[in-house]
Amino acid sequence: MGPAGVAARGAVLLLFYLIALAAGALGAVWVFAVGGIAAIAGEFALARWSAPTVTLLEKVGLGRGYRQLTRDLSAVLLVVSAIRPGSVELTTILLLPAVTWVIAVFAGALNRMIDRRNPVSALVRNIDLGPMRSAPRPPGWAAGVAGERLAMVNMLLVPAAVLSAVWDDAAPMLAGGAAAVLAAAVAGGIVALTWLRGRGTGKSTVLPAVQKWMDSYRPEVALYFAGPAKDVYQANMWLAPTEALERRAVVLMRSREAFNELADTRLPVICVPAGVDFMNLELGSIRATMYAANVGANIHMLREPGMKHVFVGHGDSDKQASVNPYSKVYDEVWVAGLAGRERYARAGVGVLDADIVEIGRPQLAGVHTFGSESPDRPFTVLYAPTWEGWLDDDPYHTSLVLMGERIVRGLLASRPSLRLIYKPHPLTGTRSKEAKAVHERVVQLIGAAGGDVAATSLDGPRHRVVTGRVPALFDCFNQTDLLISDISSVVSDFVQSQRPYVVANPSGLPEDDFRRNFPTARGAYLLSRDCGELEKIVALTRAGDDPMTEARRDLKVYLLGPDEPNSMDRFRQEIGRLCG
Repeated sequence: MGPAGVAARGAVLLLFYLIALAAGALGAVWVFAVGGIAAIAGEFALARWSAPTVTLLEKVGLGRGYRQLTRDLSAVLLVVSAIRPGSVELTTILLLPAVTWVIAVFAGALNRMIDRRNPVSALVRNIDLGPMRSAPRPPGWAAGVAGERLAMVNMLLVPAAVLSAVWDDAAPMLAGGAAAVLAAAVAGGIVALTWLRGRGTGKSTVLPAVQKWMDSYRPEVALYFAGPAKDVYQANMWLAPTEALERRAVVLMRSREAFNELADTRLPVICVPAGVDFMNLELGSIRATMYAANVGANIHMLREPGMKHVFVGHGDSDKQASVNPYSKVYDEVWVAGLAGRERYARAGVGVLDADIVEIGRPQLAGVHTFGSESPDRPFTVLYAPTWEGWLDDDPYHTSLVLMGERIVRGLLASRPSLRLIYKPHPLTGTRSKEAKAVHERVVQLIGAAGGDVAATSLDGPRHRVVTGRVPALFDCFNQTDLLISDISSVVSDFVQSQRPYVVANPSGLPEDDFRRNFPTARGAYLLSRDCGELEKIVALTRAGDDPMTEARRDLKVYLLGPDEPNSMDRFRQEIGRLCG
């Protein structure tokens, strides 16, 4: 749903609250009943099906707490205006909802104190830290409602107020308020008792246990990743090569969410979110640290003087991001081949040529090179556009926005029919609403053609939309006869297969200029914005009439380095050099 729909849902919910408030003040019982019940139902509906609407209301200062107070006030106003209770009843009617709120506020404060007493200082995977001692925590349900959520029990006041107004008796309202107080007291009391039990238990023992493990294991190599969960694919691509080093290695992370999204690995993994905690770790045994991304929290590892810091990145491409000036903070920058070295020389961002090491791409060992024979499967085209990039004013970063629908429609209409695999960049649509909208339309087109729009396998002749971690990009490569992509590391990696590929040219640059500006396109067929060449390219490559074969062979060495020694051996050799 777009921003307009999100705002509309929020406006409807607020309208129900205003109706209940006005009806309560005027004593309009049945109007209040409709508005109050609709407001309660709307709260649960938005919480389950429209989280962006809840976030929007929070941002504009109309959070859950204010909405609940409005609902409680409207119930009290209805009873006061409808039955005119005596002073004692009126005081009790006002006091009971207030008591519920007091309990909720104190329960929330105590729960925060419990959280601070039980800091999650570190998370680990594939590491046995032994039994951990920690302060007691309340049950999950009690901790989950502590705070303003606990005041939700005052929703009992809505039906109670309606009954009091209809019966002209304050008893239902008093009973509803008392029931709300009792329910809040049970949850709040559990939180309070947990807080009392845990007083004086001290800090978590997880971080000391991690340090003890580090002192015992003494890792030589670290793969460091401090990026968010959405970028964890950047670390995932280095897990298998790091496992294959045959050295004591560890993955160091800084985000809980990224830790949870990290792919399966046999490597020990440690996540220490807080900068102070991470900098208190003793990492003296580590001789080489590899960085897959340039992020600010890298500084907490870069400050360690007793090791070599190496930027390995997450794929070589002709994008500007591949020659980020940040790279000069590392001791060395490792690239795949001569193309990477020359990119830095052309960019002049301060990375010395002496600090650049060509290691190939050890990740590509599993990418198969097919010959001219036809495999026993449908002719398969992989469309893997890159994302829209960080700059909103760059319409040519991705082909998806300007060309994506034409490409997909053309491939789906190909005769004889082929199989299409659509695998967009993991960040597609995160910056551009237009890119997200086009992506959704592409998925609909593939679904309408009988494709699997949530594919977890590549088996069978159906079209596929692959947006999850499985099948992986290289798995898609191994079932691809023709790639269509943009200027990105996808192209560089696909050159390993020596199969034909297409690079989109949405900018309309002349062909010679495009290939000169973007060397990864030297072995590509180029596709202009109107996609007029698509049918011919598919027919050529399908028939095995492929004039770009020799260009791709030369380009592979330029981009990825020589076949001998293989890239995994070069990777091991360079790590060995740093570890001494």
